[in-house]
Amino acid sequence: MMRTCIRELLSPFLATPLAASQVDQISIYIDLLLRWNSRVNLTAIRDPEQMVTRHFGESLFAARHLLPDPDASLKSSSELAAGAHIIDLGSGAGFPGLAIKIWSPKSPMTLIESNHKKVAFLREVIRTLPLTSIDVFAGRAEEYPATSAALVTVRAVERLGSILQTAAALTTTPGRLALLIGSSQVRDAQTTLPQLSWAHSIAIPCSASRVLLVGEHTQGTR
Repeated sequence: MMRTCIRELLSPFLATPLAASQVDQISIYIDLLLRWNSRVNLTAIRDPEQMVTRHFGESLFAARHLLPDPDASLKSSSELAAGAHIIDLGSGAGFPGLAIKIWSPKSPMTLIESNHKKVAFLREVIRTLPLTSIDVFAGRAEEYPATSAALVTVRAVERLGSILQTAAALTTTPGRLALLIGSSQVRDAQTTLPQLSWAHSIAIPCSASRVLLVGEHTQGTR
């Protein structure tokens, strides 16, 4: 896919353009996704431009809010350090986890995915780009050690309500849980995890109903 086209499609989601190397990684990623998607059901979206806006755009929009300066040191309890561990729960085709990793290559990351065909795809993307300080946990999230990550991300998973407790248990204190969900799911998330301090949801560009919702574990909230 043309690099200039990718830049244009991502412009509504980003305050500043990506580096040329990051755009190149996204282009390679899209080629892999299209090739694998023809034989493995990774995403229902088949159009490359929609992949850019709906998958990469949404994920990078979250990344710029969660890691506004991916090279900075930790400045406050609400700002994630570049070296803090991130978990992407239910990674599927790699969103938002791999897109966040492209945004913040220094951040150690674990992708949790139980579908072995999707695990193979994720490992192929990691090898091809290539990405470092990232691994894929091929199993159920309940089997992963609790309180392991300063940031846990969840996007487009089935049965959101049942996964929220597991996701919250994976976060450290302090730590954050970031959800890319529909606006109709915001109240359910807040009700399911009242122990988290929830920020106001942020509308995702180019979407009628998708939002970024972030909840924070603070001292004494577990």
